[in-house]
Amino acid sequence: MANDIKQLIKEVLDQGYLMSLATTDDGGVWVADVIYIYDDDLNIYWMSDPDVRHSQAIISNNRVAGTITVSGAGENNLGIQFEGVAERIEGNRHDLALKHYAKKKKPAPKESDDVLGGDSWHILKPKRIELINEKLYGFDKEKIEL
Repeated sequence: MANDIKQLIKEVLDQGYLMSLATTDDGGVWVADVIYIYDDDLNIYWMSDPDVRHSQAIISNNRVAGTITVSGAGENNLGIQFEGVAERIEGNRHDLALKHYAKKKKPAPKESDDVLGGDSWHILKPKRIELINEKLYGFDKEKIEL
């Protein structure tokens, strides 16, 4: 069952484009939408300016949560909710840039290209993911712990 749920979660990750990322800092909670990519272990990556609020919040409190929704009204609500830990990762990470550009339907960057332009890569390592698939499960959620 867990492998089936993992595959359904990957389908949401494939179909989605934006992740709503929730962070907490001294000012309270904050949500930012970021374009994401992911790996086979369901880790989620994005690039952000290191000076924006959500990037700064991760430095002081790396516990985060998020959602990815790929459907709207109707009976086919589809998405995931998750919680985990996030951190900034160093380097240009050409492997991530290739996936990121493909998602944005842009030509692949060269390895020598500065794709970050002052931004930094971040990784979210989920601890728990809840799948919302109304077509298959109605209003019940399927969960996996990682």
